[in-house]
Amino acid sequence: MTAQPLHGSPDDPAEILRALPDHWHEQFLSEYHSALEAAHEVWRFRQLREVLHVWHLRAVAYSNPAFEEAAQAVRENRTDEFVSADHVLPG
Repeated sequence: MTAQPLHGSPDDPAEILRALPDHWHEQFLSEYHSALEAAHEVWRFRQLREVLHVWHLRAVAYSNPAFEEAAQAVRENRTDEFVSADHVLPG
C-alpha cells in the first residue's frame, strides 16, 4: 500500500483502517474494540480517543513505503542510517 492522506477526521476508525496495510488490521480492530467497550464507562472515554490517535499516527507511518526498510534497519541496529533527534528536533 502506498502512503495516502487521510480524509475527514484523522481519528475516524474507518479512515485509519483504510490507510493501514492489511496485516495491521487485526491488531487495530482488536485494540479499537477493547477501547470502545471500555468507553461505556464515561471516565474511560479518553482511552478510546488515545487509541484512535495513536493508530492514526501508526497508519501514517506504516503506510509509508519506506517504513519496513527503516524498521528493519532499527532491528539490525544500523544506526549509521539514522539522524540524531538532536539534529531534527529543536531545543
